[in-house]
Amino acid sequence: MDISGKIIEILPLREGEGKNGPWKRQDYILEVPGNFQTRVCVSVWGNRVDEFALQMGEEVSLNIAIESREYNGRWYTDVKALGVNRSGKRAAAPAKDFSENVPAPPTVFTESGESDDLPF
Repeated sequence: MDISGKIIEILPLREGEGKNGPWKRQDYILEVPGNFQTRVCVSVWGNRVDEFALQMGEEVSLNIAIESREYNGRWYTDVKALGVNRSGKRAAAPAKDFSENVPAPPTVFTESGESDDLPF
């Protein structure tokens, strides 16, 4: 999924040590234009923080993944940036391709026995 807008705020870098080693996370506030301006907090993790190097006021298109998780009966949602597009340049690892897990549409046979690939 892609989202485009302007970086209006850069939150402080967070770093720590986990069971898998050191980690870092940079959060950005992206203002998405439209009838009602929407602001979205987007997180960049690990080496991508340095790769993306997003700047205040920059217009970007981000490839994002939205993930929710439950903890102690409450749900938390993260918007993670997987890629960034600046004026046609792609700077990031490509997003995971989940199309392999999508089943092929069923083949429909007409009364004459011919196959019809139309989904309706």
